[in-house]
Amino acid sequence: MTNSRIYAKLTKDSIPQISTKFPFLYLERGKIHVDDSSIKFISEACVVRIPVATVQCLFLGPGTSITHEAIKVIAMSGCNISWVGEDGLSFHAFGVSPTATTKSIVKQIELKASEDSALRVARKMFEYRFPGLDIQDKTLNELMGMEGYRVREEYQKLAYEHKVRWDGRDIKDGKISESTPINRAMTITNSLMYGLVSSVIHGLGYSLHIGFIHSGSPLPFVYDVADLYKRQFCIELSFRVTGKLNGQFDHDYLINEFKNEIVDKSLMTVIIKDLARIMK
Repeated sequence: MTNSRIYAKLTKDSIPQISTKFPFLYLERGKIHVDDSSIKFISEACVVRIPVATVQCLFLGPGTSITHEAIKVIAMSGCNISWVGEDGLSFHAFGVSPTATTKSIVKQIELKASEDSALRVARKMFEYRFPGLDIQDKTLNELMGMEGYRVREEYQKLAYEHKVRWDGRDIKDGKISESTPINRAMTITNSLMYGLVSSVIHGLGYSLHIGFIHSGSPLPFVYDVADLYKRQFCIELSFRVTGKLNGQFDHDYLINEFKNEIVDKSLMTVIIKDLARIMK
């Protein structure tokens, strides 16, 4: 019996560039499979065709199953997959497909191999986050110590500005829903940021595992790059949304605000340009 399914031929030129794709889609409690050359998501509530070639990353929440054939088509389309917890509360794993070039990862390895060049990259990242700060003579440990102080100071400033009660960053393992609304909001946006950044890093051909600031974790380069944008897209957004909701938590509203912020500020295009400058 022959397979009569017709696949649309996908080439490097026909797949949208990272900077022009929609950032992500979150799916849960349904099945993803192939219908002809189309990816279809089926749940009790709906049946949706997904134009995966125009999406940078699919976030799969609890209760989501996917067929082997769907994985193949998604990989061919240049779309990545992240497995996340309910409502995006935690980032579990990331599925990658082979990249077309090793140019970026070779450059990353060369920069990491030298202490001087690795520290130079780290300093560029801190300069991006804290403009105007003189850090040319600082060691990595000194930079990380300065970072901790400034981040704590930023939390207090944003709490005061948006009239949100702040008792510190508190993450309840396994019981995230029992965290305060502001902590819950930051946990969700951080998780989504890690998934999105993982997808862009891989799409550009870099390794997720070769970091310049973070170490001893599964995805150090993801945490390095995510930290460049968490202040605006995770921390500040979480305080703003929580303040607007008078200290309450609304998951759908938070996610919509996060998506809108990323699209409005063209975050994926920004990441591409920033990494081109930092990784040289």
